[in-house]
Amino acid sequence: MASGAQLTVTDLRRSTRHPVDHKVIGEHRRLGDVHMHIVNLSAHGFMVSGELDLERGERVIIRLPVVGRIEAHMIWSTEDRSGFQFERIIRLDDFMRLIDTLQPNPRLRPRRSS
Repeated sequence: MASGAQLTVTDLRRSTRHPVDHKVIGEHRRLGDVHMHIVNLSAHGFMVSGELDLERGERVIIRLPVVGRIEAHMIWSTEDRSGFQFERIIRLDDFMRLIDTLQPNPRLRPRRSS
């Protein structure tokens, strides 16, 4: 039986990312609380800035407005940035409300068709 995260994200990297400036405290099984600064977000995942003591495939649980608690797996990391994939895709209507909450500048919010 395989252990760790089963990551299939190659095509998901093309998802539209929305700039945000949101600090969260992630829950990690080994490290406990992990302070994270989310700098962009898509319905499939997010990117944080700052160094993290995590390795590819490790999981964190974060709490986001509208969505609530959601688990994510680290899929890549550099010295000062890391990318995470959500365990589930956020529904479009919830995602749009989440962006409206996290992105106070209306010019940076996605355009909506009438």
